[in-house]
Amino acid sequence: MWQGFTSRSARSSADSADHGLVGRTYSIPFGTVWDAAVRLAAGGLRGWTMTNSDDIAGILEARIRGLVLPFPATIVITVSLDRNAQTRVDLSAEGRHRGGDFRTNARRIRRFCSALDRALEAEPHQVLNVRTRPGRAA
Repeated sequence: MWQGFTSRSARSSADSADHGLVGRTYSIPFGTVWDAAVRLAAGGLRGWTMTNSDDIAGILEARIRGLVLPFPATIVITVSLDRNAQTRVDLSAEGRHRGGDFRTNARRIRRFCSALDRALEAEPHQVLNVRTRPGRAA
């Protein structure tokens, strides 16, 4: 709980201890995932505005304005191929305000991943690393 008052950033990774911040690994072609991520970052999600994109490096940058609470943030989305040639998506979110964000940026990452799953119409077997909370079925 204390982290929500003091931290203003969040990051996903395949080995994150936080089940909501594992990012995504898809058995879907890079180009398809990239295009869906661009659409979401460029305004497909409320409050999001894409500020930079580099399809060669696989990096998108977006700004998010706070919709309810004034917690604007900068988001960096990385789309790459993992060592098994599967498409990997990770995000980092950094608040552009003082003080903690009450885990707002972690929720933004979770929402983006869920929205990306929907945009891709990903079947369960195509999302290779979604973790669930302990006690929930996958």
